[in-house]
Amino acid sequence: MKNTIFLALSFLLLAFSSKAQQRRFNPDTVLTVVIDSAVNIRSHRLNAQDFIDAVVADTGFYKAFRNMKRYGFTAENDIYTYDKNNKIDGELHRKVKHIIVGGKHKTEYLLKQDKGNVYKKNGKYQLYTVEMFDYIFNNAYNSDFTHTDPLPGSEGKNGSYKDKLKTLIFSPGRKVTGIPFLSGKTEIFGSDMRQYYYYEFARGKYLDSIPVYRFKVIKKPSVSDDDVMIRELTTIFDMRTFKILGRYVDMKYSNILFDFDVKMNIELLPYNGELLPAKISYQGNWNVPFHKEERASFLILQKDYHHN
Repeated sequence: MKNTIFLALSFLLLAFSSKAQQRRFNPDTVLTVVIDSAVNIRSHRLNAQDFIDAVVADTGFYKAFRNMKRYGFTAENDIYTYDKNNKIDGELHRKVKHIIVGGKHKTEYLLKQDKGNVYKKNGKYQLYTVEMFDYIFNNAYNSDFTHTDPLPGSEGKNGSYKDKLKTLIFSPGRKVTGIPFLSGKTEIFGSDMRQYYYYEFARGKYLDSIPVYRFKVIKKPSVSDDDVMIRELTTIFDMRTFKILGRYVDMKYSNILFDFDVKMNIELLPYNGELLPAKISYQGNWNVPFHKEERASFLILQKDYHHN
């Protein structure tokens, strides 16, 4: 039973180091957004619950990854793994051209380089972190990537863990059941957790032209770290449509069973009337008993979307 719990956490908590590390990609609150000023949302005939409802109900990130399989595009991936002294011990660099041939998605590697401790002797990845990166981001174009349907390969004993991972990444703020000590802490807008956070509102521009709202949910300074798991959840809304264009999440927790520190930023790109994945950045470590501590960071850029 203990091994099952720890394996679940291993797949679920893609986590990050709190210490400074070499060549780290530093996820920040949607770096391509330029904030003009704080905003009184009441003057815009909005209130906090409008933003909360939109965050909880959002399926745009699922749809963005589902939409991209209909397009050709170029993806650039840079992944670094680290040893316990925060020295780089593995690198993986890829540039992949995705094309559609006969209605099917094909991939062509323009660059594929690895160095150091990336793969096991059997060809599998050394780290669950990198395996999950491939599962979520590299394999998404091979499935419908819907909110309800499982991804290919998600069936079996680890399937439920992967489904929880999808919810944690793409629908933060919802309750994720089945995580020891943490399930209730993910539901930050629920009656039990809302008291631990305060909200900030601002407005600005995304990609130099799109007017946006920035909605920040931040842990109150007076709140103990043990009371929360999500320290910050920032969401970028298109001011014109209220669609979500970007999301930054900072998750951290530590107890005798596990220790993790998570930062991830995901941005979408408007193209051809749809939203498509543009940028994903990630960094950190996780540590659970009976598993090697994992430290990794990666940056994913997807661009040049087109119909073949």
